[in-house]
Amino acid sequence: MGATATALIGFAGWFALLTIVLGLYRVGLVLSGQKQANTFATNGADLAPIGHRLTRARDNCFETLPLFAALALGASISGRLSVTDPLAMWVLYARLGQSLTHILSTSVPAVQLRATLFFAQMFIYAWWAIRLLG
Repeated sequence: MGATATALIGFAGWFALLTIVLGLYRVGLVLSGQKQANTFATNGADLAPIGHRLTRARDNCFETLPLFAALALGASISGRLSVTDPLAMWVLYARLGQSLTHILSTSVPAVQLRATLFFAQMFIYAWWAIRLLG
């Protein structure tokens, strides 16, 4: 399997794992009687700070996975994986780092690191789009 496919599947797997962890966190709150199952805010604002950060980290994956998938698909069906393969794993590493940083801290240095990792992904996506269209 090539780097683009590996990174795409890794990204999707990471999204699934974050979703499972968030689901288990919420189930725990329901089973412990701390929340009713039908009262969760979709953005996680009604949760403890870790739950809110976990929700946002998961949502960040959800928001950017389609972009990665579209570019990976475009590269694949056009036979131009040579454009995406060299940086594909870096996108995955940046995504994992961004998510973990988001979950662990909201300190100024953590937010700055998160933003750096986010923009690294966006610049790679823009570079790929330019190269794939050119």
